[in-house]
Amino acid sequence: MKIVIVEDELAASENLAYMLKNLQDNLEVLAVLDSVKTAIDYFSKNQEADLVFMDIHLADGLSFEIFDAVKIDAPIIFTTAYDQYALQAFKLNSIDYLLKPIDEDELEVSLAQFKGQLKGKGLITNQVEGLLSLLKDQKKTYKSMYLVHYRDELIPLKTEKIAYLFIENGIVKAVTKDRQTHIIDQKLEDIENDLDPSNFHRLNRQFIAQRDAIAGIKQYFNGKLIISVIPPHIEQVIVSKAKATEFKNWMNH
Repeated sequence: MKIVIVEDELAASENLAYMLKNLQDNLEVLAVLDSVKTAIDYFSKNQEADLVFMDIHLADGLSFEIFDAVKIDAPIIFTTAYDQYALQAFKLNSIDYLLKPIDEDELEVSLAQFKGQLKGKGLITNQVEGLLSLLKDQKKTYKSMYLVHYRDELIPLKTEKIAYLFIENGIVKAVTKDRQTHIIDQKLEDIENDLDPSNFHRLNRQFIAQRDAIAGIKQYFNGKLIISVIPPHIEQVIVSKAKATEFKNWMNH
């Protein structure tokens, strides 16, 4: 089976390729494409893929824009972080999906579903238009407040007042713009999903920052970045090389 991956995050594409090869010996990854532009260039010249894995949000736009410029004959499996309502709509449009972070068991099920499927069953125009309409209309509600402990009571903490969140000794702490620290009794992964991604970004496994809290960015060795935040954090906040491009794109937007 010949596979093409359209994904702008290096770590995500490498992880997907690793899982695919682990699940099927005779699987070949023909190309990894990291933008709308490179995907258009590739598919305008190559239609050898049996199956395409495609992230929705790429560095230079939505992956659906690819279909405005070129026809893809192979079936598509979208990788997405959209909520269940949107995912059901994907199914109704006869397009499969994998929810990020990709689970290997779910990946195996998707591979089995598409194994042996003939070409010629790619996206058609009305499917693309339907999904674009869905994405434009879909308005996810993000968390605006957390209840946090303060002495012997619970007080509301508005997310707009949070500068950043980090893990310390297994405990998630939120630091506000006025330098107060509060404990939030949730996993950082769950908090990340609850926050508006246009305002908050996961810098690494231990740290989420609000856009206005980013005070400076310095180049570090091996393509890493050191992030300065306000209020200052006691430890260095480092963005890995794999996540550096994603972070810079987020800041630019």
